[in-house]
Formats: sequence, structure tokens, C-alpha cells
Amino acid sequence: MQLNYYTSKFRKHQFPITLICDNVTNAPNIGSLFRIADAFGIEKVVFCGEHIPLGRKMTKTSRATENYVNYEVVPSALEIAQTLKSKNYQLIALEITSESQSLHNYQLTSKQPLAIIIGDEIHGVSDELLQLCDTVVHIEMFGNNSSMNVAQATSIALYEFTKQLL
Repeated sequence: MQLNYYTSKFRKHQFPITLICDNVTNAPNIGSLFRIADAFGIEKVVFCGEHIPLGRKMTKTSRATENYVNYEVVPSALEIAQTLKSKNYQLIALEITSESQSLHNYQLTSKQPLAIIIGDEIHGVSDELLQLCDTVVHIEMFGNNSSMNVAQATSIALYEFTKQLL
């Protein structure tokens, strides 16, 4: 028998993870990020940028999870990252760089709160944010493409991090 929300045995849990979205402006991606944040029980989502579409196109994908997920919209990803770093959050960017390490092999070394930074759909995480981060991780890709959708990549990263924090 297929289970649903009311009959599943999933236990609620909130993880000390804040997701910083650096200029993610695609409404369906934002809706997906709300669903992902709810599914993985993360503490907060911060959408950073000037034009974050939180309207009808976003809610079509979010399935009302924006009503349950703690979130805010701020103009500067760099400022929120600096604030969280000063509060002892470990800053981890999800980006492929010449210095990034594979998420598959990455092990969290402490239980300190995490700020996972994801970048916009075209340019990724800004250089200023990458320099501020404690770690940069990437997802191993085995096909011809060198990137994937920001929401899909975030799901993979949050699965790995929450698994390690349990």
C-alpha cells in the first residue's frame, strides 16, 4: 500500500542549515527550493537579490510549502553570509571550481550550523561569496554536461548534509 503524509512514518526533524540563494530568480526553481527546504527540514531559506518572484508562478511549484518554511528576502547574499559566519556558521558553497572538492567524498568535521550557498541559474555563486566560504563542494558529473538545475543540485547536497548530521 502506498503511504501518504498522514500514514508515512517519517519523523519531523529540523537541521541547523540555512540555505542562501544568491540571485536565484527563476520562479519554478524558487518554488522547488521551498519544497526541498520543507522536505529536508532545514532551518531557513534566504533569497538574495533585487527581483525575487514570489508570486503565482512560484506557488504553482511550491505547493504551499512557503507557508511552512522560514524564509526571508534580502538584497545582499554577501551581507547575510558575513552575518552567519560571525555567528559561527560553517559556509559551504555548492559550485564547481578549480579548488572545489567532491560532495561524494566530503565529510562534515563538526556539528556547527551550516550555511549552504547556491548560485543563480546562469552565473553560479559570486566570487566574493566563494572567497568567504570555508569549503566549496561540487557534484560529480559523469555525462557531457558540467552542471545541473539549481534545485536538483540543492536536493542532492541537502540529502548528503542532512544524512551526515543525523
